[in-house]
Amino acid sequence: MTTTDDPKDVIDGLRALGLRLSRETLEQLLADAEKHGLAPSAVCAALVAAERKERERRNLAARTKSATLGSFTTLDRFDWDHPRSIDRALYHQLLSLDFLRAGQNVLFRGQSGVGKTTLAQNLGLKALQQGYSVRFCTLAAALADLLKQESLPALERRLKRYTAPHLLICDELGYLPCDSRSADLLYNIVSRRHEQRSIVVTTNLAFKQWGSVFPGAACVVALVDRFAQHCHVIDIDADSWRQKKSLRKPKR
Repeated sequence: MTTTDDPKDVIDGLRALGLRLSRETLEQLLADAEKHGLAPSAVCAALVAAERKERERRNLAARTKSATLGSFTTLDRFDWDHPRSIDRALYHQLLSLDFLRAGQNVLFRGQSGVGKTTLAQNLGLKALQQGYSVRFCTLAAALADLLKQESLPALERRLKRYTAPHLLICDELGYLPCDSRSADLLYNIVSRRHEQRSIVVTTNLAFKQWGSVFPGAACVVALVDRFAQHCHVIDIDADSWRQKKSLRKPKR
């Protein structure tokens, strides 16, 4: 066995072993170790800590990209005084993610523009930060994605996009009507995730009105039953944020 003290060869060897740290970071770590006369065990500990941090960074970046949360207002900028009624205490309880660990669901309900999507996205962000996988989509986009699959095997593969993540966020249920096949697909997702993985839904409809979204679909009662069985509901009574901002704009 041959050894070398050439830092370049050491760095090449470390990267060949699979370390994700950049060459520049490794060079800096070795230079600091030499400068401070660190013991071999201390050098190894520093490498392990830096590599773990880099892997966590890359993992978060990959999960964030896959989550497709998009841009949104973070909680530190959310105006809790705007809604006339909202269960703020329940929402902060949800941020503990106990519901996610228990495979429970969350429903945000209220008219358009009251902050349902923003609060759902912030739950998704919290889950990502805690190491969970997340998928955010509008219900219409998810169903269109599934309906265009041309074979059963292709559909099964694509369904995993919505059944595999720890947290699935379905935005805007009730804004567009859907046919019976769409209802069956949503029921399939809810059923596969039932009591195993959490779903967050935003809607402007009460549970008893979900049938109006899927007229004629036989599975709606079963769909609602499974989703609502272990579900935290946050009703938001407020005027539209967007209308409020629009009224504030100076007229030209």
